[in-house]
Amino acid sequence: MSAPDRKTAEVRRMLEGATHPTVPAELADRAAELGLRMLHRRRIARRLLWLLLTAAVIAFLVWASVAQPWVAPPSTVTPPVDGL
Repeated sequence: MSAPDRKTAEVRRMLEGATHPTVPAELADRAAELGLRMLHRRRIARRLLWLLLTAAVIAFLVWASVAQPWVAPPSTVTPPVDGL
């Protein structure tokens, strides 16, 4: 027998000969409650992230409308006067 076959046979012998532990009756209910809590937490976290993203976009739009970064700043050098 090769090593993987020997290991497989040994595991099968152990599983066939061992008595399986009893599962608590409320295990399924506890697992379902845990799953629901996880879903609620994820849903709340997702909503908070969307709210944060929306607030950031609104803050950026307000800043951009006030600061107008696309407009060139006024020139600090005056053009020469030719009319004198």
